[in-house]
Amino acid sequence: MTTLTRPAPHDAIGLAQALIRAPSVTPRDEGALDTLQGALEALGFACERMPFGEVDNLYARLGTAEPVFCFAGHTDVVPEGDAAQWQSAPFGAALRDGVLIGRGAVDMKGAIAAFVAATARHLESQGQPNGSIAFLITGDEEGPAVNGTKKMLEALAAKGEKFSHCLVGEPTNPSVMGETIKIGRRGSLNAVVTVTGRQGHVAYPDRAVNPLPPLMALLARLKARTLDEGSEHFQPSNLEVTTIDVGNAPHNVIPGKATAKFNIRFNTAHTGEALKSWIEAEAAEVQKGFAGQIALDLTVTGEAFLTPEGRFTALLSEAVEEVTGRKPVLNTGGGTSDARFIKDYAPVAEFGLVGATMHQVDERTPVGDIEALTDIYERILARYFEVYA
Repeated sequence: MTTLTRPAPHDAIGLAQALIRAPSVTPRDEGALDTLQGALEALGFACERMPFGEVDNLYARLGTAEPVFCFAGHTDVVPEGDAAQWQSAPFGAALRDGVLIGRGAVDMKGAIAAFVAATARHLESQGQPNGSIAFLITGDEEGPAVNGTKKMLEALAAKGEKFSHCLVGEPTNPSVMGETIKIGRRGSLNAVVTVTGRQGHVAYPDRAVNPLPPLMALLARLKARTLDEGSEHFQPSNLEVTTIDVGNAPHNVIPGKATAKFNIRFNTAHTGEALKSWIEAEAAEVQKGFAGQIALDLTVTGEAFLTPEGRFTALLSEAVEEVTGRKPVLNTGGGTSDARFIKDYAPVAEFGLVGATMHQVDERTPVGDIEALTDIYERILARYFEVYA
């Protein structure tokens, strides 16, 4: 395990550096959660490590009463790629001209550091809240997302733990702080279509069963449908074919098998199960008269959801605008996040740093953005317990 320094909980930049210096590429932890746990325990949080499989996770709570405000996020990061292309060590957490550089600086160790520093400053100025503050931190968001937030929530619910509201620290802003709060996400369905026929010579098609025509017919039927026109908070759902694979080099051989993959990003006009039923029905139609076999592997990795606008989203927006001077747009764009699991347990929204460099070489964030985010989170805590306690 990597030995890391333990900065003061109030020190957002020092804590972000310490977290980045833990090379916690999914599913490794390398001491990141130890650093976070130490900072939270110094503030009086009761901490529980929740390992599942090879993934370690952390749940922390201060207080026993409701309402329970939960900060949620992940300490795992994507691989650094070619380290030689970085201007400084990917896990060195270098500070250059007021910019923090390192894997996870944006996604999302910088936000986790801001969570802690904001909580420390809130406790110092306001004292113990009339309610509870919780941290739900996983090491499995960038990976399969099987042994992280989802299992933590199930285990905590079984023990009677409840959350009133949750804020996820994903990098939501496209280019500048204060642009965007995410109040929902589109759902995602991954599909693999495998069509099996019978290989043969192209000069004797009657002796073969070509899998390509039914595969192309199925994809054409699926693409022909306009899934929806979008809505106030959601862009239209879209189906994108991502690969078609045959692996057949000769010109004179009819292949025996062909596969295709596609993804559907869908809004709240659909459910994963309804889309699966539609795909299965279309495949059944194409199967008619085809002597081979069409097999489907359909996986819904997240359902679409929307947190309705109200007191919670208003207090988030007000805190952001007070610090940045910008009124944030409430939207649902982007990919999936662990909010797709949390939404089954509590109203959830997302706000974090500027995501322009996440997952890139030289991932980086201005120090001023981390400080601004800390100020925003501190104001959110103050407003939250004024409104809900």
